[in-house]
Formats: sequence, C-alpha cells, structure tokens
Amino acid sequence: MTTRDSSDLLKKVERYEAAVKELEAAHEDVKDVLIEMILFARWQQLGSQLGFTAVDPAKQKGEEPNRDLQQLNQQISAMSESWAH
Repeated sequence: MTTRDSSDLLKKVERYEAAVKELEAAHEDVKDVLIEMILFARWQQLGSQLGFTAVDPAKQKGEEPNRDLQQLNQQISAMSESWAH
C-alpha cells in the first residue's frame, strides 16, 4: 500500500467515523421525540380517565407540532450530502 493509498484510506475512515457519529446523534434525537410523544399520549390518557384535560405545551405556545421532525429531516439531508462527497 502506497503513502497516497494510506492517506486516502485514512480520509475515508475519518469520514465514515464522522458519519457514524452523526447517525447516532440523529438516532438519539428520533428516539427522544418518539419517547416524548408516547409518554405524553400515555399521560393524556391517564389524565382523561381521572377527569383531567391535558394540553400539549407545544400547541399552547403556538409552535408547529412537526418542528422536531423538520429539524431531523434537515439533519438527514445534511448527512446525505456529506456522504455524497
């Protein structure tokens, strides 16, 4: 293996490691969003059984409910672009 081949391989390994880190971070973000949604739905269900009404804080503030998913889509697009190079 030549020095040039070693350099190219090292660069590819570094790109791969960076992409894996990005993917792990995106996975954690998606997991957090899903857990939050599931916990809120369960909390809302239990509250309604007890006669309480639950209000989603995101809707109360006027934020878009899909804001987190839009951020994840942007991260995925950025990751796709980094893999293309």
